[in-house]
Amino acid sequence: MSDLDLDELRAELEDFAQPEARGGRSPREERIIAGFEEIQRFVEQHGRPPQHGEDKGIFERLYAVRLDRMRAFEECRSLLAPLDHQALLAGAENAPTAPVETMDDDELLAELEGAAGASDITELRHVRTAADKRAAEEIANRTVCEDFEQFKPLFARVAKELEAGIRITRQIRKDAGFLKADIKEGEFFVLGGQTAYIADVGEQIRAPNGEFDARLRVIYSNATESNILLRSLQRALYKDETSRRVSEPTAGPLFSAEADDGDLASGTIYVLRSKSDHPVVAAHRNVLHKIGVTSGDVGRRIANAKLDPTFLMADVEIVASYELYNINRTKLENIIHRVFDPARLDIEIKDRFGNPVIPREWFLAPLFVINEAVERIRDGTITGYAYDPKAAALVNAKT
Repeated sequence: MSDLDLDELRAELEDFAQPEARGGRSPREERIIAGFEEIQRFVEQHGRPPQHGEDKGIFERLYAVRLDRMRAFEECRSLLAPLDHQALLAGAENAPTAPVETMDDDELLAELEGAAGASDITELRHVRTAADKRAAEEIANRTVCEDFEQFKPLFARVAKELEAGIRITRQIRKDAGFLKADIKEGEFFVLGGQTAYIADVGEQIRAPNGEFDARLRVIYSNATESNILLRSLQRALYKDETSRRVSEPTAGPLFSAEADDGDLASGTIYVLRSKSDHPVVAAHRNVLHKIGVTSGDVGRRIANAKLDPTFLMADVEIVASYELYNINRTKLENIIHRVFDPARLDIEIKDRFGNPVIPREWFLAPLFVINEAVERIRDGTITGYAYDPKAAALVNAKT
């Protein structure tokens, strides 16, 4: 066989070379196009561009991040413009920057690589899960509290009341049902060595898992604050082995059976029984009670019960009532609900418009235990007590 000159050798080697990418495009450009085509297929299937949000599927959120990055880079826009028959890149210069997925520098770099088209769309190790985001929120997002001076006296008072034994702190335990418990405005907790005050509880929102959530304003004793989600705060409190719930203060004799001269009426504790034919209600009718506090007439309060999801969209009957004098009704109601929280009914009711509502003042507790709780509130011995559903009795958490 004769020797080949250099030109012939080059020609022979080219026969074994990898064929050039279509249209003379680089592998990077091919990946960008492939990633864009996946987004286009999503739009064809769903009739809309992919969107951000924890209520969206993980793939849709990934496509939304990828599309944002493609819109942001001139290289991507120039390459994809001839293929953009769905006008997905339109208005890139004026596209809103929020809401978008929150990412740090490392995650942004990973997503930029993804925006260039990941070789396998199922490789999601660079995409933060909802759990990752919640964990980050639980330890971050605190800012300086600009109006801390108005909250500072509250923290000072709580510290003095704890020192004097007027308040106590209780360990937060999952088996006590805390993760399903409400976090109410005006309550104090200890988290990460700081006292946390629930300054505001926002409107209820439905979380991706179907449960209700709410945005909180939480003030911390080190003059910072956060707007953490209620469920995120619950998880943070549970994960922190040193976290504590600060009790309501022992108020001494909160009220008496009869008013003394000079006492000012504050309202009424009422205990109701539902006449609903809901299967859950009917099965527990004798031990299911709504415990509430009102400043007005109880009869007027329940007049339209069958139209109100708070009353389970059914008529009710009054089984007990107690008059209050010189009492902060909201704080008293918080004490009652704290005591019976382990027996809170978990039920969803549709209102007149078909919207789901979860009533929060119904408890699976017999009337004689409610009467005992009221008596302990009267004499100031309720501190430290909670209702034990298994024993159907009030138990002292200190023992």
